[in-house]
Amino acid sequence: MTLTVNGKTLETDSEGFLLNPEDWDEDVMAALIAAHEAAGHKPVSETAIGLIEYVREYYDEHQKHPTMHELIKELGRHEGESFHEAEASYKKFLYDMFPHGPVQMLAKLAGLPAPREEAAG
Repeated sequence: MTLTVNGKTLETDSEGFLLNPEDWDEDVMAALIAAHEAAGHKPVSETAIGLIEYVREYYDEHQKHPTMHELIKELGRHEGESFHEAEASYKKFLYDMFPHGPVQMLAKLAGLPAPREEAAG
């Protein structure tokens, strides 16, 4: 599959994940978000865009996707809560934004490879 952004054709896998994460930039993110929303998913909020950028930075730093546990821990840290205090509410918050899997969808919109084992953590 392909995605065309600013006249450039980008290769994706069958699920729409970029094959070359180096192709990702703000315009590519906007195109991925547009495709996500056109597929019937909920509109992507400014909060979700912040999470997309966080996932991208996390991957660049750690060379792996953040797990659900790590996403919740990071969200709680910003609010001054421990993981256990934040777990239920933030898990619901993430699934409300991305019902088909927060880690999967955030990675896709961040132009990263499809997560496999990390998504369950």
